[in-house]
Amino acid sequence: MAEELAFNKPKVELHVHLDGAIRVETIVDVAERRGMTLPVATVEEMRDLCSLKNPSTLTEFLSKFNHYMPFIAGDREAIKRIAYEFVEDKAKEGVIYVEARYSPHLLANRDVEPIPWEQKEGDLTPDEVVNLVNQGLNEGEKAFKTKARSILCCMRHMPKWSMDVIELCKKYRNDGVVAIDLAGDELMDTKAYPEHKQAYEEAVKSGVHRTVHAGEVGPPSVVKEAVEVLKAERIGHGYHTTDDQALYRRLLEENMHFETCPISSRMTGACDPDFTKHPLIRFREDKANYSLNTDDPLVLNSNLHKDYEVAKKFMGFTEEEFQRVNINAAKSCFLPEKEKRELVHQLCEAYGMVEHTCF
Repeated sequence: MAEELAFNKPKVELHVHLDGAIRVETIVDVAERRGMTLPVATVEEMRDLCSLKNPSTLTEFLSKFNHYMPFIAGDREAIKRIAYEFVEDKAKEGVIYVEARYSPHLLANRDVEPIPWEQKEGDLTPDEVVNLVNQGLNEGEKAFKTKARSILCCMRHMPKWSMDVIELCKKYRNDGVVAIDLAGDELMDTKAYPEHKQAYEEAVKSGVHRTVHAGEVGPPSVVKEAVEVLKAERIGHGYHTTDDQALYRRLLEENMHFETCPISSRMTGACDPDFTKHPLIRFREDKANYSLNTDDPLVLNSNLHKDYEVAKKFMGFTEEEFQRVNINAAKSCFLPEKEKRELVHQLCEAYGMVEHTCF
């Protein structure tokens, strides 16, 4: 008998990395097509190699990408395929709207000095990557009826990419790209890299939506910088915001949206491995504005149903709270206002709620 799902209703997901949500079977298939040698012999062995088994560190977590990205990065067919399959997988999880984020430069395999792999066949430009991802997401949306948009990531350790990223956000803002993000090592001093700030200033000026990874493993000061300097409209993760009560209260009052990822936060060492001590419980009790997300399901060997199960089993989440969380996610998404209202309406209908209570 199939296990009952914690929340078997339509959902919205706002924080999931496209390159952390690739099917293992696709990695193996692409490697064979490209004539590249896998480090292991089978799909299951590859799955083990690419995923964390126990709570670890963010550094160990990120190192998992090195095991499979060499087979995907820089390959046109693979990039479009992973975007298409991503939408299919999200549709199977009951997601009706998703924002997938990625670094165009990393997927292009361009000028990536810290990453230990070599390009196997002609370089792609970041612009070509965005176009291919848009095609894959668009075809997936038509096939599986799950609306999919993308967020382009700047990387903290590669400031020279950031102005490229905002220009790509502007170029493709009417073709699937809805926002800019800043990802990578939070403990890097962004003041030493003015390019990130310049890119976000251009985003504000151009009306491009903004989210920032902050307060995952970093201190509340990183969250404060994201809000005050980079003018973030949403915070990726944000768990350590609660370590600064004044900042936390302020962001509650401002209805700041936190893109939380329960299983990810345990496996990266961002939070106490005991889920019953997770900051999400505080968020729930304080009726904060947040969403539940997978982050990197491949590396976590997980899916969105499991994140909901954790929230229900260990954090006291109810059906009503899951509904509230998804309506807040819809309200905080980066769709144009008309599409956002349609999404909220769709959830209200699915939840049997009176619509005026949703707004």
